Amino acid sequence: MDARPSQQTDWDRMTNSVELAVVVPTFNERENVPLLLERLEACLDGLNWEVVIVDDDSPDGTAHLTRQIAQQKSHVRVIHRIGRRGLSSACVEGVLSSSAPYFAVLDADMQHDETILPAMLETLKSDGLDIVVGSRYVEGGSVADWDERRQLISRLATRAAMLVIKADLKDPMSGFFLMRREAFDGAVRNLSQQGFKILLDLFASAPQPLRFAELPYQFGTRIHGQSKLDNMVAWEYGMLLADKLFGRYVPPRLILFGAIGGLGLLVHLAVLWVALTTGLKFVIAQTAAVLTAMTFNFTLNNLITYRDQRLRGWAWLRGLASFCTVCAVGAVANVGIAASIYSQQQVWWLAGLAGAVVGAVWNYALSAFFTWKRR
Repeated sequence: MDARPSQQTDWDRMTNSVELAVVVPTFNERENVPLLLERLEACLDGLNWEVVIVDDDSPDGTAHLTRQIAQQKSHVRVIHRIGRRGLSSACVEGVLSSSAPYFAVLDADMQHDETILPAMLETLKSDGLDIVVGSRYVEGGSVADWDERRQLISRLATRAAMLVIKADLKDPMSGFFLMRREAFDGAVRNLSQQGFKILLDLFASAPQPLRFAELPYQFGTRIHGQSKLDNMVAWEYGMLLADKLFGRYVPPRLILFGAIGGLGLLVHLAVLWVALTTGLKFVIAQTAAVLTAMTFNFTLNNLITYRDQRLRGWAWLRGLASFCTVCAVGAVANVGIAASIYSQQQVWWLAGLAGAVVGAVWNYALSAFFTWKRR
């Protein structure tokens, strides 16, 4: 008798393969994960499925707990990310880690209604769609007990989303959807992976319009933990829109950096005028204006342009010193380029503009590398 283990046939591999991957990005969701897994097991019974928990190194030990559960349940997997954070990029990593032909994305806080996942999958298959979105804004859906302020913010964000997508999608801000892998593969290389709105990113990045449907669901109330909605979410959403509108031509951060530089010029002139009117010598007044403008530019860029990499404490002081050094070298480049062009063209405004552009790009590039370098 042949003692070698029998090899699995192609049919066995096909029938045992995972059909649906449920990707769940997490950060400090330790108490919610076991409850969510129980609910998924109840509603997906009969399907070949897996759940991929993508955890951004939660301090509460979400990843560790999920690994313990995965030791007992083969359909549970965990991706523990260290040094990286962000819902959209977490979703992308989770999808790419699975071989399933279909995948769903939902939050761990159980505000999404996982019981409609089978209906979403069936709709996707039967109607030949690319994506089915769980929607709060089609008939039968609701936003539960949201106050007027949050509803207003959601409506404004939804209208803003129409700037970058052409589909008549009622809930582009939804974080709950089920998608065909082929459609994801077509869009993934164009994704900005910026912020929390992966659905909007997918619709804006797909090379062809996505075939979609929206199924209603009742947005629930978080059971454990705290909401992740804060000012950073709004900033990331704005950066996502900017990236999709003109990111292929100019980086959104460069536009912010340039706009703040323009404000800094006004600050420079204002300080210079005030200093001169108080009787200070021009050299002293100009020095005060330059230092004030640099500090102003650095502070605003730290708060807005690089909000996701904001420097605090001693890092703020080191960053200011680094920024001033970079800008000083940029000023030399500005003057050198302007002088060179003026000597050849004798057009003062062209020379001045060229020098300013070179200086701004220099300052942006070098400060991004030295001052706000990702750690």
